[in-house]
Amino acid sequence: MSEALPGMPPPPPPAAPRPAAVVVLYRRVGAGVEVFWVKREKALRFAGGFYAFPGGKVDKADAQVPVRGAAGQQAAVLAAAARELFEETGVLVAEGAERLGPERLRELRRALLADERKWSELLTEAGLALRAEDFHPAGRWITPPFMPVRFDTWFFLVEAPPHAVAELWPGELTEATWVKPPEALERWRQGTALLHSPGLYVLQVMERFDTPEAVLARLEAPPHCPDHVATLVEFQQGVRIIPMATPTLPPATHTNGYVLGNGELLLVDPGAEDAREFEKLKELLAILEGAGMRPVAAVLTHHHWDHIGGARRVKEQLGIPLWCHARTADRLNVPADRLLEEGEVLELAGTPPQRWRVLHTPGHARGHICLVDERTRAAVAGDMVAGVGTIVIDPPEGNMRDYLTQLARLRDWPVTTLYPAHGGAIPDGPGKLQEYIDHRAAREARILDALPRTGATLAQVVERAYSDTPPFLHPVAERSALATLEKLTEEGRVRVDQGSYFPR
Repeated sequence: MSEALPGMPPPPPPAAPRPAAVVVLYRRVGAGVEVFWVKREKALRFAGGFYAFPGGKVDKADAQVPVRGAAGQQAAVLAAAARELFEETGVLVAEGAERLGPERLRELRRALLADERKWSELLTEAGLALRAEDFHPAGRWITPPFMPVRFDTWFFLVEAPPHAVAELWPGELTEATWVKPPEALERWRQGTALLHSPGLYVLQVMERFDTPEAVLARLEAPPHCPDHVATLVEFQQGVRIIPMATPTLPPATHTNGYVLGNGELLLVDPGAEDAREFEKLKELLAILEGAGMRPVAAVLTHHHWDHIGGARRVKEQLGIPLWCHARTADRLNVPADRLLEEGEVLELAGTPPQRWRVLHTPGHARGHICLVDERTRAAVAGDMVAGVGTIVIDPPEGNMRDYLTQLARLRDWPVTTLYPAHGGAIPDGPGKLQEYIDHRAAREARILDALPRTGATLAQVVERAYSDTPPFLHPVAERSALATLEKLTEEGRVRVDQGSYFPR
């Protein structure tokens, strides 16, 4: 992404949350419990590559399923919870399910997944009945407004029936297994299991399982969650995201700030100039300071306004020094307090401590840097990649050859999870970086194909090579096309004469 350009359409409004249901399935093991968690396939648009609990959106047909002890919207949500649990795990929680053998359950599951039977018909034919008493309300969570896909999700706590056998059928899930909450949380701490706020909180509560009643009371009242929307989002330990509304390119509406660390803190990219957005940042820092943490600096990945809009407020109102690369510092309207260089390590005391290595990654901007955690290899990637939209390479500040070199460098580091400035976290960092490299190579080939022997202007190249791009984005595409043509000219594959480009 980049700063908004003149003539761009206004940002889209936040997506409307869709009703959904999630089941926290547990079983007692010794003095504790195990929960059944799943890993979502990385290509899924919502929470791809994240660990979660069985669940999904409420279908219209769920409203036709009778649920004993419930009516209306509550019944539809319960029906969806039971259906999603059965589809994703094979566990059927319904009166009469204990009479069905394993093969009959698999037959019903196949019929449901293949859409051969409606959920209501399947239950009736099998002589089963859903009961509200089997699904205990365990909280409600609404996806934050910055996410492109949003759900209004009711959680339910369900103890696995003695006859239940949960198993993975490949499809939207790549893993599904029983796990002890302490083991799951350790993976979150190690950065090998990414969790959204509801999943993290559920595991933290289930780790201290005492009685179902006490657990349900805690699940119903999560902290830092006004109006069911989490304000503390920590996908892996010590990496917190705070999206702030900024003047960035659509379809993005926000620039992600990050707060790194488990004691000493780094604030990355305070991009919002707006006072209301700045208050959100102050509220998050207050929560962390209440837990004994303190900010030591604000790091800027680069100088574009949607990344630095709040830098002056951070420095002057909060007294937090600014750190950045020299080529960013000379483009700021506020003095930098420290110049960061390639290869240096930013050490943050805490439990555990963190060490973030600075990588100078020019291409999108001359002073662009990324931060890579030495322990988990997670990377705060700025505008190297985006979880929504694309990255603009805008000469003379942008350089396509440098950009491609740095994409390959991050891929080969190798990094793990990428935390971009726009959109959600990207669990498969190397895969996404290779996808970007392949996309640029394909676009470069189209640009070469768009050059006739008689030559073409930049506008003509864009019209031909970006025919798959909406016309209102052509001014943006023109900047990256120019960067590609400059790269091809440097390589001797294109020549330019009086504003026209010719293949060599």
